[in-house]
Amino acid sequence: MFENLGDKLQSIFDSLKGKGKLSEKDVELAMKEIRMALLEADVNYKVVKDFVKDIKERATGQEVMESLTPGQMVIKIVNEELTSLMGEKEVKLNISSKSPTVILMCGLQGAGKTTHCGKLAFHLLKKKKKPLLVACDIYRPAAIKQLQVVSKAVGCDFFEMGDKVSAVDIAKNGIEYARKNGNDYVIIDTAGRLHIDESLMDELVNIKKEVNPDDILLVVDAMTGQDAVNVAEKFNENLEITGVVLTKLDGDTRGGAALSIRKVTNKPIKFIGTGEKMENLEPFYPDRMASRILGMGDVLSLIEKAENVIDAKRAKELEEKIRSQSYSFNDYLEQLEQMKNMGPLEDLLSMIPGVNKNMLKGINIDEKDIARVEAIIRSMTYEEREKPEIIDVSRKKRIAEGSGVSQAKVNTLLKQFRETKKMMKQFTNLEKTAKKRGKMKFPFFK
Repeated sequence: MFENLGDKLQSIFDSLKGKGKLSEKDVELAMKEIRMALLEADVNYKVVKDFVKDIKERATGQEVMESLTPGQMVIKIVNEELTSLMGEKEVKLNISSKSPTVILMCGLQGAGKTTHCGKLAFHLLKKKKKPLLVACDIYRPAAIKQLQVVSKAVGCDFFEMGDKVSAVDIAKNGIEYARKNGNDYVIIDTAGRLHIDESLMDELVNIKKEVNPDDILLVVDAMTGQDAVNVAEKFNENLEITGVVLTKLDGDTRGGAALSIRKVTNKPIKFIGTGEKMENLEPFYPDRMASRILGMGDVLSLIEKAENVIDAKRAKELEEKIRSQSYSFNDYLEQLEQMKNMGPLEDLLSMIPGVNKNMLKGINIDEKDIARVEAIIRSMTYEEREKPEIIDVSRKKRIAEGSGVSQAKVNTLLKQFRETKKMMKQFTNLEKTAKKRGKMKFPFFK
């Protein structure tokens, strides 16, 4: 997401960083390029106009002109203005003082509404909540069945009354069911249309009147660009939405919708969909997103991703194995699985400050290489994984055939594993030496 915009802004800032002093002409030229970059990213024209005006006023002020690092000051200003444009800080779900909290999901057909009902339920389940999915789309063929399949996939409760009962009655009965069943969240999946029409809005307004939801989240497809902003504006006029879920942001390299919606509707983006899996739903942090766009990384999100997939107790056990030199291919395989669950390697690297898309272009990150390593390890017996030193020529031949690779690839992996263990041993010895001398503990073993 934001790949093209990020590349262009970083290129503009690189030209500013080299200047010891900025003239008004330098700033004017930079603002012109920023304006073009934002428009090409499909950001709303009025939003671009105001945004560039605000930056220019601050960038031509005394604060920048007298700065020792004027280029860096302009980047700081753009970062602050981008964050402000997208909403300053994360806006969480509204929570009812009386259980259950009711969330009404709405949007056009094809935006991913039903899927994101499931993703939101999965997000709440991870927080030890007990959500209920309520099927109120009684028009689209198989919509009820789809929501049922989604609820089963994430492991949450599901409520439906078929397609012969009104959506309003289903919503009311669903909330009553939640009270009796101990569900603390109710997520209502509503009908969509291919376009905004009167009957769609009337039904949503009626559901809102009857159930008084704590949150009305509009699901919009980021790939539709300015259309997404127009849809958000129309729904907000009729429903007074409380937030937006922006889907398919992983597929939109421009990102104009994310930069426009907050300003146009004055409603926050609460979540973003970043992939097809149920776990690919993230709370939206404007400050972190601004940093990622400008190539400053996103360490907090990287840490959170790691915390979500890495078990603290198991991490401690692995640390002990590294210390005692009993680290095996089984442990290696487990760590590969955890790393894969954190998302594509390129995305993880881009979250590290100072690492931008241009730097990653020279690195060949082939997910197939990881898959090949997994195949080799899985072709080993349990004993071979625990004691790779027993793998002789005949075993190597069997492993190579089982994983569909050459024996040379098996040899390479075994050699790399031996070298990794040697390196781990060296770090362990260094730490012991440092401890004896009363020096600081090595960060690898914190």
